[in-house]
Amino acid sequence: MNDWRSILVIANETVEGTALHEAIHVRARNADADVLVVAPALNSRLRHWFSDEDDARRAAEARLTSCLDRLDDAGIAARGRVGDADPLQAIADALHLFSADEIVIATHTKSRSHWLTRNVVARARAKFGLPVLHVVVDAAHAREYVADAA
Repeated sequence: MNDWRSILVIANETVEGTALHEAIHVRARNADADVLVVAPALNSRLRHWFSDEDDARRAAEARLTSCLDRLDDAGIAARGRVGDADPLQAIADALHLFSADEIVIATHTKSRSHWLTRNVVARARAKFGLPVLHVVVDAAHAREYVADAA
């Protein structure tokens, strides 16, 4: 008998990381999984201030499409959307439309990640009360790993 699992994935540039795709695959295996991938549309402060978000949304959409195609190739039916530039707001917005059992957050390494500087993973755990898996994608050194799960 298969379980039902709803997985909310939040990732931006890391959305194409192998470790992220493997983590999603492991969580979706042996379950009827509903996967929603949200790629926040990250923008510069200046462009945000001028409400010029078109380029950021297009870039996020392109990364999201690539991720969804790759998951589809692995046999995982997933859907996606471009989300708010603030990853916590993107999660909150997604949870209004999607009842997740767990959240997967993919970041760059600590030295490169604005999300880790802002303590997004710990804040998501505290704010949303769901299990959160943190996946680190280090494209510069071709390393990726699951940082922690809670």
